[in-house]
Amino acid sequence: MNATLVLLTAWDFEPSVVGGCAALVVAYGVGALTPGPSPRGRRGLATGTTSTHSPLPGREGPGVRARPLLFLCGVLVLFLALVSPLDVLGDTYLFSAHMAQHLLLIEVVPPLLLLGISPAMFARLLSWRPAVAVERVLGQPALAWIIGIGTVWLWHAPGMYNAALASEDVHIVEHLCFLVASTMFWWPVIAPLPERRRMPAWAATGYLAAGALANSVLGIVLTFSPPGIYPAYLHPHDTLGLLPLIRDDWGLTPVGDQRLGGGLMWMLGSLVYLLAIVLTVARWFGEADSAYEAGLAWEEGAR
Repeated sequence: MNATLVLLTAWDFEPSVVGGCAALVVAYGVGALTPGPSPRGRRGLATGTTSTHSPLPGREGPGVRARPLLFLCGVLVLFLALVSPLDVLGDTYLFSAHMAQHLLLIEVVPPLLLLGISPAMFARLLSWRPAVAVERVLGQPALAWIIGIGTVWLWHAPGMYNAALASEDVHIVEHLCFLVASTMFWWPVIAPLPERRRMPAWAATGYLAAGALANSVLGIVLTFSPPGIYPAYLHPHDTLGLLPLIRDDWGLTPVGDQRLGGGLMWMLGSLVYLLAIVLTVARWFGEADSAYEAGLAWEEGAR
């Protein structure tokens, strides 16, 4: 079997994944079309008091037209991560493929989905009182960091990881944990409403740097751990006849696969945090420039 045949045949259109992605798109469409609170009501979200008038048009800031595209890209990446050959390879044959899938679920999908939610849409969600209570608890940066990073470390511990490989139900729980915990992690950095829970740029830089360090340490541990910590990849149950392709044509031995997977977490995963830090620093300088310009305007007006 060659690589082309793998790409054509090793797709798994799991109904729960297809249905879940479709539900996300439908929910986004409903959220975009539903009238929401007025600017006055939006200011009252902190106390749970809102108005049902629609927000004024053109008040959602720059990039509003790109938000639906970002959200749809997030759903598409989620869909491909869970139904494409990457899922088949990661579940049975390659730790490195599984690691690539995890990085998509942890570092790509949640930021894209959050960036796709406009302030007006989020204000409409917070007009529902239970959502305000949940956001107030889960939007705490320290708690979000501990849960986000802790979940990644927990599910890569041999006992938990091997349990996910052995049971499809546990595997589904693992993926859901990644999505929920990682959404919490990214929330304080890119929350749709800046005045609610979004950290100052200087604090977000430290928050992300600490996340990058924790990610790098985990990647280093996995890179230099013996392949036997995840025994399923030593002798895969080769129902698809892919093992000769992987071992002979691709040259991925268990040792090489383990090192590649750890390297992906260590190097590629940390690059995502680095990119987020660069963008946060750029926002920091942008905010400083805006404050400086506002000060000049005030001085001119005072004259």
